[in-house]
Amino acid sequence: MSRTKAAIITGAGSGIGFEIARQLSHQGNLIVINDLDEALCNKAAEKIRAVGGTCIAIAGDAGETVVIDEMVRQAQKMGILWKTVANAGLTAYGDFIDCSEDKFDRLLKLNLKGSFFLLQRSAHAMIEQGEGGRMVTMSSVTAVQAHPSLAAYGMTKAALKMLARALVPELTPHGILVNSIAPGAVQTERTLSEDPDYGRKWGSIYPTGRTCLPEDIAKATLFLLSEDNEMINGQTLIVDGGWTTLGPVPGDIEFPT
Repeated sequence: MSRTKAAIITGAGSGIGFEIARQLSHQGNLIVINDLDEALCNKAAEKIRAVGGTCIAIAGDAGETVVIDEMVRQAQKMGILWKTVANAGLTAYGDFIDCSEDKFDRLLKLNLKGSFFLLQRSAHAMIEQGEGGRMVTMSSVTAVQAHPSLAAYGMTKAALKMLARALVPELTPHGILVNSIAPGAVQTERTLSEDPDYGRKWGSIYPTGRTCLPEDIAKATLFLLSEDNEMINGQTLIVDGGWTTLGPVPGDIEFPT
């Protein structure tokens, strides 16, 4: 009798990451979640356990390999690590001309180093288990379309898009498929705290008439992580209601610096 599949999701204290974890748990997966905010991470795990799920919270910086290694270790103790989502990421606004070295380094540490080594450590475990697996990086529409005040951020997200492609020749022979999700504007607790009118502003220029919700991103992610996905590999799925086909930015949005 095979062991239950386990999943790792970073940046899962709230928003997109939490919704992915919640839906994976609902499907019967054993869950390891991470968030930098310990209280938020523990609260998210409690929500999943409250409805019958099995969830371990590992708080800490997902850009640190010691945190990554602990997540992988806990997932393998629970079951077969078969699903990994490198969701944790930092958004840093600011003009290219004024971007500081500190801001740049912080972006690279979490968005790139954290994602790269989470996938690497997960791949080691999946290869050792010999049962294949699925992995997803969390890119962004800023990886495919220029966006005001997000040059450095967009660069990191474009790298995650390329990472999914680059891993195809090395990991596919082991039954491991790697893809990327590129969300558009997503209405979350964070985006609403930054701008209470976020949904209206972005929804007004989205072809679908509304912004994305965490549920929209989670549903797309879960398919790429599923056994039903046998042939989508090295691809980036843009989930933005068609916005990148048009690309306008709301005229009344002021971008942080």
